[in-house]
Amino acid sequence: MRPRVYIDGHVGTTGLRIREWLGGRDDLELITLPAELRKDATARREHLRSADLAILCLPDDAAREAVTWMQDTGTRIIDASTAHRVAEGWVFGLPELHPTQRDTIRSARFVANPGCYSSAFLLLLRPLVDAGLVGRDAPITIHALSGYSGGGRPLIEKWEDFQGGLLSLAYEAPYALERVHKHVPEMLRYSGLQHEPFFEPAVGPFRCGMRVQVPLHADILRGASGRQVWEALEARYRNELFVRVMPFQDPVVSTDRSFDPQACNETNCIDLRVLPHPSGHVLLMAILDNLGKGASGVAIQSLNLMLGLGEATGLPK
Repeated sequence: MRPRVYIDGHVGTTGLRIREWLGGRDDLELITLPAELRKDATARREHLRSADLAILCLPDDAAREAVTWMQDTGTRIIDASTAHRVAEGWVFGLPELHPTQRDTIRSARFVANPGCYSSAFLLLLRPLVDAGLVGRDAPITIHALSGYSGGGRPLIEKWEDFQGGLLSLAYEAPYALERVHKHVPEMLRYSGLQHEPFFEPAVGPFRCGMRVQVPLHADILRGASGRQVWEALEARYRNELFVRVMPFQDPVVSTDRSFDPQACNETNCIDLRVLPHPSGHVLLMAILDNLGKGASGVAIQSLNLMLGLGEATGLPK
């Protein structure tokens, strides 16, 4: 019998992409509610409790409530909200985080899907902390640029409002300057760092795509070269299907179009780069689709692992 999968919140940006990428598969049964019952609590509860695996694409409070509905069942859960990413009893759903992470996800009942920004940051930095190239006490800064779909329907409507004129903006728009971004706790928890990184995100006038940059001052690297940094990433991800470490160049050769944040759109891939500077500093860079590897694609990786299916099944490269 095929496993039954229910997406609670399948009309949101993440849920829509998950449904699209799962839609043509015959190795699972994707169950959905009629449109008129989509917000009916009784119908949702029934479908959640009857599923083999449920994916929650809901606001944080709604996700917490949905989890309580399934506590006495055998339903396995992937929560795409922020609610459980650093909660006890939940497994962080980033298969490439650590060599043992896949097995942990495979056997878990509760999996918290990572945030798009944190996935990129962790894949860039965690191997360097593990290798001792970056100290756990290092002061780390992150600058990230995302397409406006990363903020869900409210931000999409804001940016696509003709009267607002944001799509003609000639520069990126920083945000969250007055608060700690909701991805920071998971960045700290799973990076191995002792101190919270300074994270400065921005939105650009495009729907999907993301570029995450982590500048490492030469003092942070304590004598490690750009090539050593690249070798640590290349060794960690050499056999990965979706994490691509781009060839090392010293000096860097680039043009104005070299680092397009939309380069991985419509795929589940993330491209990592190590860009050395003549002064000994290094810029780490990741490019991914915020709704692909940054949200829906990585959720499907965890789903495949949890259901004993091929991890790459149904995922575009």
